[in-house]
Order: sequence, then structure tokens, then C-alpha cells
Amino acid sequence: MTEIRLGEVEMKFASLIWEKEPIASGELVKLCEKELNWKKSTTYTCLKRLCEKGIFQNEDGIVTSFLSQEEFVAKQSEQFVEDTFKGSLPGFLAAFCSRKKLSKDEVEALKRIIEENE
Repeated sequence: MTEIRLGEVEMKFASLIWEKEPIASGELVKLCEKELNWKKSTTYTCLKRLCEKGIFQNEDGIVTSFLSQEEFVAKQSEQFVEDTFKGSLPGFLAAFCSRKKLSKDEVEALKRIIEENE
């Protein structure tokens, strides 16, 4: 799996794009000026980096995603389990549950997910 890491600022920027896509790059510049207090050059530099990472594309001045926010978060979650628990989902769940008890609804939801993916 290709590892894609984003810092806090890049994540805020990516979230803006996911919320508004498709978005014209000029509109994105205005949005970033308002929301992040960025200059035009900062927006385009960050956009270029995220395009190079394969998350977004800027075609004919329209920015869209290659990876949806859900796909990105799923990749990050998989990478976390791989890095921290040697890929063991049971190991992750055991560690998670050792500090936080699951509600009955959460247990049922997990059972459904497991059954759907057997």
C-alpha cells in the first residue's frame, strides 16, 4: 500500500477541497485566503504537493479528488494498524477496548461489519 501522510495544515487544506469539490482553482485561492489566511502562491504550492501525492488533480483549472475523504481516511487507518499493530486488527481492537468499553450498539455494529466481510 502506498503510504500518504499529511500534516495538520495539509489536512485542513484537503478538507476544504473535499467539502467544495469540484472547485475552480481561483475559487480555491479565495477560499484559502479567507479560511487559512494564505496567499495565492501558498495555495498553489500546497495543491501541487497534494496532486503529486495522488490525492487531487487540477485539470483545466478545476480541482477534484482522486481519493475521496473516506478512501483517504481508510488508507490512513489501515496504515496505522499496519505500523502500530503489525497489521493485526484484533490487536488494535484489544488495545482500544482495554481503555474504552464498547456500548451494545457498537458491539452489534462491529458484528455486522464482520459478518458482511467474512
